[in-house]
Amino acid sequence: MPKTLATATVDRLLHHAHVVVTQGDSHRLAEATTGRGVVPLG
Repeated sequence: MPKTLATATVDRLLHHAHVVVTQGDSHRLAEATTGRGVVPLG
């Protein structure tokens, strides 16, 4: 996808969105760094 199209798409999605800022540790990052939930590419 061209960069300009990607930028326009994100802009349209966020135009009417409500941004929710959360705090705390990322569960996905924790699982990725411990090796759980990560499947190696064959």
